[in-house]
Amino acid sequence: MAAVATCDSVAGSTGSAVATASKRNVTSFQKRGPRASGTNDSGPRLVSIAGTRPSVRNGQLLVSTGLPALDQLLGGGLAVGTVLLIEEDKYNIYSPLLFKYFLAEGIVNGHTLLVASAKEDPANILQELPAPLLDDKCKKEFDEDVYNHKTPESNIKMKIAWRYQLLPKMEQIGPVSSSRFGHYYDASKRMPQELIEASNWHGFFLPEKISSTLKVEPCSLTPGYTKLLQFIQNIIYEEGFDGSNPQKKQRNILRIGIQNLGSPLWGDDICCAENGGNSHSLTKFLYVLRGLLRTSLSACIITMPTHLIQNKAIIARVTNLSDIVVGLESFIGSERETNPLYKDYHGLIHIRQIPRLNNLICDESDVKDLAFKLKRKLFTIEVP
Repeated sequence: MAAVATCDSVAGSTGSAVATASKRNVTSFQKRGPRASGTNDSGPRLVSIAGTRPSVRNGQLLVSTGLPALDQLLGGGLAVGTVLLIEEDKYNIYSPLLFKYFLAEGIVNGHTLLVASAKEDPANILQELPAPLLDDKCKKEFDEDVYNHKTPESNIKMKIAWRYQLLPKMEQIGPVSSSRFGHYYDASKRMPQELIEASNWHGFFLPEKISSTLKVEPCSLTPGYTKLLQFIQNIIYEEGFDGSNPQKKQRNILRIGIQNLGSPLWGDDICCAENGGNSHSLTKFLYVLRGLLRTSLSACIITMPTHLIQNKAIIARVTNLSDIVVGLESFIGSERETNPLYKDYHGLIHIRQIPRLNNLICDESDVKDLAFKLKRKLFTIEVP
């Protein structure tokens, strides 16, 4: 796990501390900022990795989900060593977009990617990643999105103010800066090929990893889950994300993306029967995966068709084994699609669980009423 900055222990008695402070003409209590990685000072240090920042609440190292609005809802970003579960919308239209934002943010920041899927070849998924917006165009996209949207004039100023809270300061003109935490992406354009070719990524395509003749013992993990855990473990250990080779390689973040986990394509039957033979396979997989993440510089996003899982007890166990749970509810085919209250939106987003790190329980989000829309090029989250 990443190191966390802590307060230095007080050395000596109170009287000596005051005397020393008086000689230096400063107070005995000083605000101590995070040390740079190159200093010789002893004591804990913050890990300096591109595309990360410490949490203001607990000092935990955070990475961006690729959607700044979602970062804010999660308390600043996705904590390293945690699992973000995306409950797929009914027709699986919008959840793949969040999945790709997460991967695109990793490429922009130079993070290592591990993409796993039983449906699509990871190489094809990377070819469909959205392109990062140029800093000078980002503000323009938000302006156009607001003013082209027909709303009363009294509401326009409120929407502009709310969105600009999420919009980073435009301090430069040119390509998007990788040193900034959280970027914006143009969903209508694809990631430049040179960025993808320069990135370090590993693909796990299930049909290529297992054979149809492979058999496993009852009550064990499905072959797909077993192979995937072995693959993730090998990448973490061989490339030093567990901290075993800190001197040989510059420290970096491993972003793990797993698509459609729990679907029949993974060999799991929880979507086909209420009490299938593999009812515990998915929860065992998540339990082992969290153990791997907790001891490494890794962050994981999983999309799962929870609306297809027959047994609600399995959904509860999956939720408990995830650190963050975000549900997407599309309006397509529902009564809300024609409801005037939601005419400007494409669905609802439910923040079901946010992590309370280093505790045995998780918190529920205070924000309940959130809607999302894909307007022109940007995926936005708003209060309807």
